[in-house]
Amino acid sequence: MKRALIITYYWPPSGGAGVQRWLKFVKYLPDEGWIPVVVTPENPEMPYIDESLIKDIPASAEILKLPIFEPYGLYNKLTGKKKGTKFQHGFLNDGSRSSSFAEKLAVWIRGNIFIPDARVLWVRPTVRYLMRYLRENPVDIIITTGPPHSIHLIGRQLKRKLNIPWVADYRDPWTGIYYFDKLMLTAPAKNIHRKLEKACLNEADHLITVGATMQKDFGALTSTPVSVITNGYDQSDYENIPAGVAKKFTLLYTGMFLPDQNPVELWQVLKELTIENQQFKSLLELRFIGKTDAGIVQEIMNNELNDFLQLSSYVPHEDLPGIQHQAALLLLSINRIQNAPYILTGKVFEYLASRKPILAICPEESDVAAIIKETNTGWVVPFHNKEVLRQTILEAFDDYINNRSRFQPILLERYSRKSLTTALSEIMNKLVS
Repeated sequence: MKRALIITYYWPPSGGAGVQRWLKFVKYLPDEGWIPVVVTPENPEMPYIDESLIKDIPASAEILKLPIFEPYGLYNKLTGKKKGTKFQHGFLNDGSRSSSFAEKLAVWIRGNIFIPDARVLWVRPTVRYLMRYLRENPVDIIITTGPPHSIHLIGRQLKRKLNIPWVADYRDPWTGIYYFDKLMLTAPAKNIHRKLEKACLNEADHLITVGATMQKDFGALTSTPVSVITNGYDQSDYENIPAGVAKKFTLLYTGMFLPDQNPVELWQVLKELTIENQQFKSLLELRFIGKTDAGIVQEIMNNELNDFLQLSSYVPHEDLPGIQHQAALLLLSINRIQNAPYILTGKVFEYLASRKPILAICPEESDVAAIIKETNTGWVVPFHNKEVLRQTILEAFDDYINNRSRFQPILLERYSRKSLTTALSEIMNKLVS
């Protein structure tokens, strides 16, 4: 069997969306004739712990854990937070973040000193270790996945030194990522980011993105071949899940709910409907699982919906399918930024697998909208379109009351993790043949 060196920051027992993609690829790669060798930090900053994910690691996989230094302790000290406080990724405010000078200084340091990100100090020692390891334990291909995009710098150096085929996987863009403009970057820092991004795009043997819009953007920046392999769902996660009954008209959101995802018009519509329709009011429930920005919670309270809101912290990934089955409507709210059309979060595909109707608030011309329409799995409502959103909520509520669904999902199999791993292995086989 061929051997693939896979370098990833996120790995069990770390939980969250960043783990799923390569955990599932590693799970199914042995079926495609590949032995995965996973390189990951020994002591990373883990936003969540999820021991349930460990069972997906195949026995044939080799896992190499190397120590990493991250400056989050310095961040906590600088901003006056207690030692060990978890860093809030994605500029999410859980109520502890402030707009103080110290907070702004910390963001400035993160953006301008630690380029491309706070894991950059892991690059040099990891390259040094892997140079020794690979001489004694050769592999056929190197794969890096980001963000954090400093991981790609490891692949770039190994490619230069050893000339092993290198695939760079982009789960999110680099300079096009939704928080790039919030990093308070100086002009020289921006220039370094763009140079590093272009070098990685040009020097990789193959690029993978999660969506067609990012593929198109990368295609304009480099001549390196770019393939789309989306995120997906693992069918085994959805087997033997009892058919859920939504006891209430529950709008479920899972994952981080960031400030620029706040669907203000949704809260306004829901408030109006609770005033106008007593049955709607008696059955409405908002359930958010994961970290929700304090500004979103405040907006919900401003619209007098706090009595309908249930906030839960992270739950084990294995519990999510059952929770989804008990919802009436699965909420997607895409970041309201310039690059919104190519944001394609991992939760999209697990929503698909649940076969529950989806409410996607996103641009009509976006990767998310295209997949929702292609699979016939829900409604797509553009940003700020309050009237369409109101009509959509009424349609969803009518379906719920009458125990029916106007959507019959199709073409879901193409997004199964097993099918996606087959597509990945085809790329890998071509590069090493």
